[in-house]
Amino acid sequence: MTVGEAAALIRSGDVVAFATETVYGLGANALNADAVRRIYEIKGRPATSPLIVHVGTIDMARALVMEWPQAAQRLAARHWPGPLTLVLPKQPHVPDVVTAGLPTVGIRMPAHPQALELIRAAGCPIAAPSANRFTQLSPTTAQHVRDAFGGSVPVLDGGPCSVGIESTVLSLATTPATLLRPGMIARDEIEAITGPLAVPDAGQAGPHASPGLHERHYQPRTPLFLDTAPHAGRGIVLRLGHELPAGAQEFAARLYDALHAADAGGYDWIAIEPPPHTPEWDGIRDRLRRAASHA
Repeated sequence: MTVGEAAALIRSGDVVAFATETVYGLGANALNADAVRRIYEIKGRPATSPLIVHVGTIDMARALVMEWPQAAQRLAARHWPGPLTLVLPKQPHVPDVVTAGLPTVGIRMPAHPQALELIRAAGCPIAAPSANRFTQLSPTTAQHVRDAFGGSVPVLDGGPCSVGIESTVLSLATTPATLLRPGMIARDEIEAITGPLAVPDAGQAGPHASPGLHERHYQPRTPLFLDTAPHAGRGIVLRLGHELPAGAQEFAARLYDALHAADAGGYDWIAIEPPPHTPEWDGIRDRLRRAASHA
């Protein structure tokens, strides 16, 4: 499939999987409520989990929100295009289905050149969660998407994702700003612009303020453990500096692909050596904790 063909499908109200630098997204015209509902149906995603809207320009982002504070301008100048989602009060024309009924919307400008080309060609912002079944492993290659959905979802192949885990999500709709989901952007880089960040309310009822906040998420079908101990049956252990890279950036880029491969290996369990408790690993530890949740 070409970018032009994918853009035509999105303009017509269809759903297309496409690559970003983080993970592959399941995209639809963010301003077409019926098209966005198809994303939820395809993924089996609950209506309480909002979507991130991908934009191609700052002007496109500003058209979706009620306000664009100085912090948003400075963060976008520093981290866009890139793996940072900003949550801001939404304009009324942004469909409620995109935001799980919340008065805010998460927006980001992806760094993948093909994703930006797709947004420009489609001529609209694209709402896109990860292109997988809800709570399952995120895809970082086109083949991961095909494995999840067969031929039912058209895929625009953009090669492997370079960042490898989902974006950092930062709410600027609160005072102080709130880090809703850690990613691969260092907290201190954000706080240099926003000041100290608030901690999200983990017990808040109703729609989630950000994607990726379910206790069980990013999970392979095979039970996952955060240790290097043997478990009952046949398993595989993924160690830092051996089966997985020892550096945080390289580890993140490789993580989901390694888990997809292990998941296809017919094992009874997968174990991963826990990463260090240092700031550059915050986003990775968040994904692994949810992926290994047996709640």
